[in-house]
Amino acid sequence: MFLAIDVGNTTISIGLYRGESRLGAWRMRTDRDRTGDEHGVLIAQLLALQGYHLADVTGVAVSNVVPPLAPAIREFAERYTGRPAEFVGEALIPSLPNLYAPPGAVGADRLVDAIAVLRRYGAPAVVVDFGTATTFDAISARGEYLGGAIAPGVGISLEALFRTAAHLPRIEIARPARAIGGSTVESMQSGAYYGFVGQVEGIVRRFVAELGPNTRVIATGGLAPLIAPETPVLQHVDLYLTLDGLRILWDEHHSNRSGSGP
Repeated sequence: MFLAIDVGNTTISIGLYRGESRLGAWRMRTDRDRTGDEHGVLIAQLLALQGYHLADVTGVAVSNVVPPLAPAIREFAERYTGRPAEFVGEALIPSLPNLYAPPGAVGADRLVDAIAVLRRYGAPAVVVDFGTATTFDAISARGEYLGGAIAPGVGISLEALFRTAAHLPRIEIARPARAIGGSTVESMQSGAYYGFVGQVEGIVRRFVAELGPNTRVIATGGLAPLIAPETPVLQHVDLYLTLDGLRILWDEHHSNRSGSGP
């Protein structure tokens, strides 16, 4: 079995695969102080709930945007699976032209998403990832990673509003019953939800105008199912895009390596 780990700023997503089949997927909070042993215990417990065991894992691929956690993830993989953690950008190099400047400044998860989209949906394409930040990634018709846009995620935007406006409460993002809010909470939900939808529509339409009319648009991340039904610009929702991309990248890397004998 193969273990995919996507370390994000807010959550760590974990996917377990047998071949191309995803056996399960889990999420846990990102904690920069968590040790390798603590990761091992938590991940082992998550897998055990569905009858799987870390001892059966034969490969580990990691996309990481939180550098301080890298040592703990490496320790976890070596101690609990007996396999090295193969990090995107180190052992695993996405096989697409990267036109970002400088190329190494692109988040590993963004390149993994691009690989998954190229293999599954084709190009040109736009990926909208609803994470801590909302990222928009553009892939050209020639399969090049062009760059994109980065905007504050709705969660941190609402948190900033709560912290800086004395009379506004902390709220949860939700689709309001109507655009005109009849209370403070409803007004905040309307502003957050429809403002977020408008932002997505505006940026995606500008990207498509530059990439061409046949551009595929794929949404991923925790809020994708909430936002996508409200706007036609998001054509596909793929919640496991990054995890599946790690599996694709790991498979291609090891297939190429095993076939490149003397």
